[in-house]
Amino acid sequence: MGMPDAEGHGPPEGLPDLPPEWGRVVVPDDASALAEEAAQLRRELRRRPTAARRDHLLRRSPLHLPAVILLVALLTTIAGLAAVTWPRSPRSPDRPTVLPYPSSAEPPVLTGRPLPALDLVDVEESPVPLRGLLPAMIILVDACVCAAQVAAAADAAPEGVSVVTVTGSRTVAPAPATGGPVTALADPAGGLRTALRLPPRPDTAPALLVDRTGTVVRVLPALDAAGDYRTDLTRLAA
Repeated sequence: MGMPDAEGHGPPEGLPDLPPEWGRVVVPDDASALAEEAAQLRRELRRRPTAARRDHLLRRSPLHLPAVILLVALLTTIAGLAAVTWPRSPRSPDRPTVLPYPSSAEPPVLTGRPLPALDLVDVEESPVPLRGLLPAMIILVDACVCAAQVAAAADAAPEGVSVVTVTGSRTVAPAPATGGPVTALADPAGGLRTALRLPPRPDTAPALLVDRTGTVVRVLPALDAAGDYRTDLTRLAA
């Protein structure tokens, strides 16, 4: 049995001895007097499992974080490989990867728009404003001299309509041996070819028909027989 406390009270009959460091233990007659201590004890008991789980997660997170990062990187790599190697349906024949060079269709780049205000050079390398020659049929001969086509255009051009040949360097193309008057110019900067957006093609000379107001009324990707544009030349002279 335990020793009595300072007031001579000992442990109740039939109970084991209590540790001396607990001090005096008083058991009240009314249990409601311990309600506040019981509520505090329950709060402490509820907090302990939460704190234990938090400590457990903190102990495990340093080990699991690299694994999560590695998993995300692996999934990203697999998705990229799948996007590259996934079989694609072949293109239909009417949708080629590379557009063919236009033959007779007029490119809508310059048609209906003003002719760029370009200064070209003549055989003496003197500047010549291209707009000062309108109305005109302007033929690009940087990829093809095409003397026969140029002569046919000069022969078909009515009075008052200029026929102008343009090369892509400072070398001016010679005038055709037959046909009407032709103004031979050069475009060292290539501004006209750039505005036309037609790449040079061997044995092909594109042409522009421009009215007196400076509007491009027609673009011929490849200059052919004069009958294809004779009516347009007549309209330019009106």
